Amino acid sequence: MAYLLTKSLHIVFVIAWMATVFYLPRILVNIAEAGAEPAVKARLELMGRRLYKFGHSMFGLAFLFGLILWLYFHISGGWLHAKIALVLVMLGYFIWSGRLLKRSMAGGSLPPSRTLRLFNELPVLVLLAIVYLVVAKPF
Repeated sequence: MAYLLTKSLHIVFVIAWMATVFYLPRILVNIAEAGAEPAVKARLELMGRRLYKFGHSMFGLAFLFGLILWLYFHISGGWLHAKIALVLVMLGYFIWSGRLLKRSMAGGSLPPSRTLRLFNELPVLVLLAIVYLVVAKPF
């Protein structure tokens, strides 16, 4: 029963973190398109900052329950190493999004909105690979 509860909590917090991973770059697109509307830009930056903090909390909890699954329940295999590598890629993407947000809040420029829109689509592919590894455990 403890295993199922731990696994369920891990999944829930991963879903919450992934929501932030998908939505933060979308906020960046909106900031880039806000142009000369300082009130809109300020509101979006506030939303982004709050979302980024929430994402850190959700990642921390997902990491904690994943660590318990690995160390206490002895989840292992080559697929797990590949999954962890892809999660690190996703974490790097999340941190980079946060840095773009911080740059915008400091008055710096963002990449063009078209570039940010393409950037916004990348985590879907990484998530697809992660889910495949977890479900199929190919190695």
